[in-house]
Amino acid sequence: MTSDAPTTASAAAPSVPPAERMRFAELARHSHHVITREQRPQGAYPAAATFSAYAGYSWLRDSSFIAEGVSRYGDRQSADRFHSWADTVLECRTAQVAGIVAAATRGEPIPQADMLPTRFTYLGADGSEPWWDFQTDGYGMWLWSAVTHADRHSADLERWRTGLELATDYLNAVWDHPCYDWWEEHVEHRHVSTLGAIYGGLTAIAASGLLDTGRTAKAIETAGRIRTLVDTEGVVDGHLAKWLGSDAVDGSLPACIVPFGLVDPGGTLAAGTLAAVSRDLDVDGGVHRYRADVFYGGGQWILLSALLGWNAAAHGDIDSAMRHLRWIAAQTDAAGDLPEQVPGHLLHPQSRDEWIARWGQVASPLLWSHGMYLILADELGLARNDGGS
Repeated sequence: MTSDAPTTASAAAPSVPPAERMRFAELARHSHHVITREQRPQGAYPAAATFSAYAGYSWLRDSSFIAEGVSRYGDRQSADRFHSWADTVLECRTAQVAGIVAAATRGEPIPQADMLPTRFTYLGADGSEPWWDFQTDGYGMWLWSAVTHADRHSADLERWRTGLELATDYLNAVWDHPCYDWWEEHVEHRHVSTLGAIYGGLTAIAASGLLDTGRTAKAIETAGRIRTLVDTEGVVDGHLAKWLGSDAVDGSLPACIVPFGLVDPGGTLAAGTLAAVSRDLDVDGGVHRYRADVFYGGGQWILLSALLGWNAAAHGDIDSAMRHLRWIAAQTDAAGDLPEQVPGHLLHPQSRDEWIARWGQVASPLLWSHGMYLILADELGLARNDGGS
């Protein structure tokens, strides 16, 4: 591994007893170990290598946050390898993107089957099994993740130019299409967290200086249209909505504030959104996806707890951020691994057994959970016990 100096956390470092600080740092070390141990030679990050429904596949969505976690931890090499893999995945689909863009330009409907997939094999191929496969969020997340990583480590985005341009062109063409959300559900809706991810990616790449004048202008234009759409149709009762026209909230919505910046972090809409998510979905520091969630009974998700904690830390609410960090650290198994979700507080317990019968026990370790832990621990200055290694 290439280990640069650890990043400086944006939040004020909390006062933490030495033994607890050591525990947090050890979980960060283990999280990095799990991620890099599982990373494939080609650069792909498995979602959860041993979970029946995820085995053999990598998602741009999960992996963009995993890469952010290891980048923050100082492992430039691992993140570089992932971004190079993603660049290759996109480059291999140059003709497909060109066809999508041409059809969109002509105003023709684009069948879902013609869209780019949401997950890929470790070698970058399309999946062979049926899946809920049209999602646009991961492409925006990858743009944001690559640019953020390059800025942090003074890396040259030029080596990933082709993939970054293709992702930008694709999002400019299909950003307003209904698609599956972060959870691969409700393809009939336009989801605010998806729009937030696209906004974050397009604004990041537009500000990077990599794109030509035309692409930059188009990315800025699309981002502006997203902001206007969400402002007019994606806000209810002072908070962001799960999808346009909904009055519910989703645990993914804080990402529209930090890190994607669709919503002003210091504004009333951000405060209202974080308050609504906390009120409806946060139980003792563990965050549910949404109130109607029946997947494995609707448990509490590690990665969403880290996301809400990340937002709290970015807003200077260190006590709340630490509450989430402590909850996450308490969910490790005997090996120190973090699962996808935990059953301590189920929204719909009667639904849990049917998912176990279908797919087996909850995915563990989930690399996205470990990546998000690294992000939150770094944000609080607790990813390392000695300030570096």
